[in-house]
Amino acid sequence: MAQKGRFITFEGIDGCGKSTQSRLMFKFLRDNAFPVLWTREPGGSDGAEQIRKLLVEGEPGRWSAETEMLLFNAARRDHLERTILPALERGETVICDRFADSTRVYQGATRQDLRATVDALHQLMIGVEPDLTFVIDMEPTAALSRGLERNSGEDRFEDFGLPFQEKLRAGFLALTQEFPDRCKLIDGSDTPAAVHADIRALLMPLLT
Repeated sequence: MAQKGRFITFEGIDGCGKSTQSRLMFKFLRDNAFPVLWTREPGGSDGAEQIRKLLVEGEPGRWSAETEMLLFNAARRDHLERTILPALERGETVICDRFADSTRVYQGATRQDLRATVDALHQLMIGVEPDLTFVIDMEPTAALSRGLERNSGEDRFEDFGLPFQEKLRAGFLALTQEFPDRCKLIDGSDTPAAVHADIRALLMPLLT
């Protein structure tokens, strides 16, 4: 960490608890004097936060998968330039709620013909992978109910319904097989404290 920070991401279907877990880990590291930054996608920089509203609000059919892919990458590039890379260069651990794996699944795995385009665009415009990714797994019916109960106004993807969430879960599970060294599968059905303990046990050896 003295020379370069670590980039840690949290992924999973809507309502799985990944945002809660990313914030719990941020608080744990901060309270234990680790230099750490929490951020999120889409968002994490002024420009990316403006794009976020276009992506997570409104009707489910507002954008095609192709348009979504371009908007997410535009937000991610700004986020990378203005937030993530500067923090890593300062030696900070960056905790990010979603990153490129979400695009691989939401616009790639659920629409199989787009995965190659997603990967090519990522390589061309982003070119960065996390050091470690926690995929929080949860049964889609329970996760969807939790996500809709938040009534956040940012529920465009939840509004695609249960079959879409089931496809997303399969996509995230497939990622843990595709990138086994980086992606660690975490059972999200336990209490937040227990899930946090599981994550902490895997993360701390990387940071100490």
